[in-house]
Amino acid sequence: MTKLSVNINKIATLRNSRGGNVPNLLKVAEDVQTFGAAGVTIHPRPDERHIRYQDARDLVQVVHTEYNIEGNPMDNFLKLVFECKPTQVTLVPDAVDALTSNAGWDTVKHKDFLTEVIQECKQQGIRTSIFVDPVLEMIEGAKLVGTDRIELYTEEFATQYGLGNEKGIDPYVKAAELAVELDLGINAGHDLSLDNIAFFKANIPHLLEVSIGHALIAESLYLGLENVVNMYINKLS
Repeated sequence: MTKLSVNINKIATLRNSRGGNVPNLLKVAEDVQTFGAAGVTIHPRPDERHIRYQDARDLVQVVHTEYNIEGNPMDNFLKLVFECKPTQVTLVPDAVDALTSNAGWDTVKHKDFLTEVIQECKQQGIRTSIFVDPVLEMIEGAKLVGTDRIELYTEEFATQYGLGNEKGIDPYVKAAELAVELDLGINAGHDLSLDNIAFFKANIPHLLEVSIGHALIAESLYLGLENVVNMYINKLS
């Protein structure tokens, strides 16, 4: 079974839009785990426009499943990660002003940098994953930098699937097959939804974890959070 990690960034966005503490981010994190999610994901950004650094600290006492912190490994981010010691850190090459993640790492160009950061994370006992496009050279590069896992950036798959092009899964299948050969764990995320998750899961070998936030929270507006979490779990079984 593939694990579901719920990204709660959008809960923080809604809270921050009015100030105060509604909705309560920590309560939502508790709830999604009670509903069956195997993990909680956050992606704090330097401007703290949704998840705040203090949220990351507060969640340490709340997340009893797997805690995944995503972000660009700048100094402040790494300091936060080393303080919180989550189960997993997912390294993402976001620009400071990025609206959302929009590309994977060039694992060849940034080999030395990634190798150093990953070693530091491993010394802290934190599992590492790096965000990558489904490009075989980038998967090979991921192995060389020493990461435990890759997270396949799935926006292009989701776009093609939405257009009715099921062949859009092909680069992801090839990337996953290579990752398995290289003994890299496989995660995935970005624009996965109830519409496309079962097809993606069925075609990607050894898929360990998906991190889903935007679609899951949007779907929950109509269907309810507990119901949607369990709908994903059923599709990932």
